[in-house]
Amino acid sequence: MGDFNLALVIVAIVVCVIVFIFNVYLLINYQHPDDKNQAYFPKFVVVFGLSIALISILMLPADVANRQACKHALYNGACNLTLPMKDLWLAIYIVDALLVFFIIPFAMFYYEGDQDKSIGERMKSAMIWVVVMAIVCALLLGILYGFVGEVDFTVMHLSSNTASFPNSWEFSSNQPCIGNGAHQCSAFTTNASSEKTWTMRTTFPEYVVALATIVGSVLFSIFGGVGIACLPLGLIFSFVRRPKAVITRSQYIKEATDLGKKARELKKAADALHQEERSGSKGRKWRKNVKAVEKELLQLEEDVNLLEEMYPQGEKAETAWALTVLGYLAKLVLGVLGLIVSVAWVIHIIIYLLVDPPLSPFLNEVFIKLDDVWGLLGTAAFAFFCFYLLLAVIAGAMMLGLRLVFITIHPMKWGATLMNSFLFNVGLILLCSISVIQFCSTAFAYYARATAAQEIFGHTLQSLRGIRYLYKYNVFQIAFVALAGLTFVYYAAFGWRRKKPSGRFQLSS
Repeated sequence: MGDFNLALVIVAIVVCVIVFIFNVYLLINYQHPDDKNQAYFPKFVVVFGLSIALISILMLPADVANRQACKHALYNGACNLTLPMKDLWLAIYIVDALLVFFIIPFAMFYYEGDQDKSIGERMKSAMIWVVVMAIVCALLLGILYGFVGEVDFTVMHLSSNTASFPNSWEFSSNQPCIGNGAHQCSAFTTNASSEKTWTMRTTFPEYVVALATIVGSVLFSIFGGVGIACLPLGLIFSFVRRPKAVITRSQYIKEATDLGKKARELKKAADALHQEERSGSKGRKWRKNVKAVEKELLQLEEDVNLLEEMYPQGEKAETAWALTVLGYLAKLVLGVLGLIVSVAWVIHIIIYLLVDPPLSPFLNEVFIKLDDVWGLLGTAAFAFFCFYLLLAVIAGAMMLGLRLVFITIHPMKWGATLMNSFLFNVGLILLCSISVIQFCSTAFAYYARATAAQEIFGHTLQSLRGIRYLYKYNVFQIAFVALAGLTFVYYAAFGWRRKKPSGRFQLSS
């Protein structure tokens, strides 16, 4: 077992290094040219936050592998586990909460501060906002923890008579217990009145993780439910709406002229909004118009990209068109594969979580059988399904952000992502990653049994006073499946159409 422990520690270190390098690569390639060689603190927060989010997702498979190091032990205490997973979980999620509620807001306030002010003034303004948030959060957490920071475990008091130690062990379906004529054990013959409620106070770090999980679960059930459907169907219908052929030069000139006219109208509208902002007229109507202009800008950028795809230019125009066709074919393939994974997720939630008792372990059995084929194959598949769920949350947030007025648009684009959009999306990923882990530990409870994650997110969270009923009646799972079904219907009815904005500034024909 010592060799296995050493191997697991080495793998954990290597994975952390790879995650850090991958996040630096994403930052370099997604950042906007205006942010190069500046905004170093927000960049550090982005890389650190993404690393925490990805490592937290990978920790659940690591927790399973950590438990398997002691699979031959009679009980957990008989084995020194490789990694102190419970302490690591609490540390990761306390850092997660600090990033989401304090550090990322500070970085966003600082980055979006008036550029005419000095660095000290911008830091002071950002610090004031964060301190106010910290005081409010501390008061709420303290009050809630003081009044309802307890867990209520339902236990059953069992008692039985003593029996002589037998000389031989003879068990059968007719006699499952020790003793002559004992056809049923005490656990089966006890009456309902023996059920008791055992109350104990949870630790403050576990309580903070639990509340953060509740906030994330609300977002997860909305964004994840929508995203689990729109992620694969968006790719498939992108192939359906693809340009079928290269347009002529005259058509290109006409379309480019129309786009130029729309761009000038959009710039005029943006300048007018900027003037209103400087004059202090930032009411509800102004915010609505800003949202409309943002939608139009995204639509205009999509139109420009589509026009460039339909009329490739330069010496390698034919190669560019061939790559465009291959790109849409890749979207179709990935969309079909993603649709299979999404359907598997929804079926698993229904038959394993919503039906009581579960009809089948389904994906749990798949992972166990894959582990039998090769030690880490099931763990890798388990990690993939968790990652896919996080991608679905991001896809759902992007889709709803383009359609709902109260959600700010923060698109992620290759080589054109500003730091405030980076920070917003990292905060969203961090907040939802907690719920993804909790959801996965519940959905794959059979595969991830006896892990530290299940102890924190299973027993403690689902027994927390005032919160446990949300999990007892599967509120988040039902909302997730319902929104997934509605999104499937929406895409089946309207997904083949090209989206047109409906804001005040209707610049698209």
